[in-house]
Amino acid sequence: MSDALGTALAVSLRELRASRGLTGAALAERAGVSRAMVSRIEHGDVQPTAVLLGRLAAALGITLSQLIAHAEHEGGRLVRRADQQVWTDPETGYRRRSVSPRTGGAVELVEVELPAGARVSYPAEAYLLAHHQIWVVEGVLAFREGQEEHVLSAGDCLELGPPAPCEYRNPAGEVCRYLIALTVRRS
Repeated sequence: MSDALGTALAVSLRELRASRGLTGAALAERAGVSRAMVSRIEHGDVQPTAVLLGRLAAALGITLSQLIAHAEHEGGRLVRRADQQVWTDPETGYRRRSVSPRTGGAVELVEVELPAGARVSYPAEAYLLAHHQIWVVEGVLAFREGQEEHVLSAGDCLELGPPAPCEYRNPAGEVCRYLIALTVRRS
């Protein structure tokens, strides 16, 4: 993750928390993390993991993509590859590229590279707000959705079911690259 995006995520997290009238302690409780960790992230002292960002976004009532888009602050209908924001999880090496223009459109595209042997888990709350599909571009992805596991190879596409705790795992010895297409659910 670039230093600019890391700083922007810290600022966005503070802004979004405050706009919802939440204290740091309340956000920490909703996300199931310590108040100290929320404070350290908001002050830019630590780089949060993908799992932690997912939990915080869900606690704020938004998707991870919406949290990152808020941090990016830029609009426009065209975003060149060189200008697409890339974020890397410091714990797993999971690399997430925001492919879609940041105009708040109905569909968001996210490209992910999951290193060999890596795994990233998200709570069910992370899937409440968006309809997801996963399309594997290269490699193998073992995706656990609740109690069900799907093993996806290049070209396979999975539509997620009702929100459940999920885990993305790369069981192979090479990188797995996949695209996530999501639409925000309207109430």
